[in-house]
Amino acid sequence: MQMLHQRHWCDGTGGNFSVVVQREPLLMLMAPSGVDKGSVLPHQLIVVNGQQHVVDGIGCASAETALHRELIQHAGAGSVLHTHSVQATALSQHYRSQGFIPLEGWEMLKGLAGITTHATRVDLPVVANSQSMEDLVMAFRPHIANRAHGILVAGHGLYAWGKNLGQAQRHVEILEFLLNVHSQQLLLQNR
Repeated sequence: MQMLHQRHWCDGTGGNFSVVVQREPLLMLMAPSGVDKGSVLPHQLIVVNGQQHVVDGIGCASAETALHRELIQHAGAGSVLHTHSVQATALSQHYRSQGFIPLEGWEMLKGLAGITTHATRVDLPVVANSQSMEDLVMAFRPHIANRAHGILVAGHGLYAWGKNLGQAQRHVEILEFLLNVHSQQLLLQNR
């Protein structure tokens, strides 16, 4: 969390993170909601069950825990990281009507699980933001079925996941890098 915070990908109380502790019944280790993620110490993490109740620790589960549960149960994620970087937030709003951001030809694409060549295209999905977690879960489902590595929520931020915390962190880093490159490319095209 501190690395994500230091890179300004989860400033203030933004962002939420989970790691699967147990799948049956589901238990997730999470950062508590409403706190500065850069200052959370290991003993301040909470354990949340599949019904979004805190079963160990002090604090509240994020309202977005339902999205973590969906990605764990249907994408096979072992960890989910949700960031609020400037690039992801701005580009997600810019591409909201298109529904995806095309990322093509970049060497760093090979950092995403299953991609072995830069000669590929990844359409990073963008879904409309909603205060209804049920609506967001429904918006995520088609992209989970298409084996996405991440999903952008328009005007909100990035959800990325992996089979474990290391892979999820790598996917966040790669996607944030690619979003930054894409943003720079747009600026250069408009000169």
